[in-house]
Amino acid sequence: MSTNLKVSAALVAAFAAVVAAVLILGQSDSGSSADSGARVVREDSHRLGEPGAGDVTLVEFLDFECEACASVYPFVEQLREDYAGQVTFVARYMPMPGHPNAENAAVAVEAAAQQGEFEAMYQRMYETQEQWSHREESQAAVFRGFAADLGLDLASYDEDVADPATLERVLADRDDGLALGVEGTPTFFLNGEKLEVTTTDEFIERIEAALDE
Repeated sequence: MSTNLKVSAALVAAFAAVVAAVLILGQSDSGSSADSGARVVREDSHRLGEPGAGDVTLVEFLDFECEACASVYPFVEQLREDYAGQVTFVARYMPMPGHPNAENAAVAVEAAAQQGEFEAMYQRMYETQEQWSHREESQAAVFRGFAADLGLDLASYDEDVADPATLERVLADRDDGLALGVEGTPTFFLNGEKLEVTTTDEFIERIEAALDE
């Protein structure tokens, strides 16, 4: 299949930087652990937009405080636009150590998801990352402000943020990621296999090949 995808030089540079960071981290080979019961996608995993009509699924394990994730976010949004209706895009939480508000951000997004606003809060986190990331103090009040801007029921939002089950939902994603060999973010899986590419062209070629199968 062909696509009209156009990747800007800035996105290519950002993707190259992400690939370099991932290679430095030295991620292990992919593959789920039979004992862990880890899954690349679960029934409650968050889909971005409408599912694709076919069997191609792209999963990203992400951290909202991760600069590399924010850098590749526009590329993912472009992929979503160009492969709408063809590819199912899934986002899974992977808050990393060393990011003081990564868990808080994921909990805020999950609380928004419980009011049907996962995607809106997901986008808000990346679009505002420079404003709140890498601060030692909790940014929970900032995230609550995002919830207010999105018109969420704040009483319900507060209850969900405080509910241990919301954090457990976030950490369930993280635990799957760890069992699957995810050691850095962003990490992508295409149809269940870790996607290890070095350029945006290779990334797109892999998607195209999956669509042609």
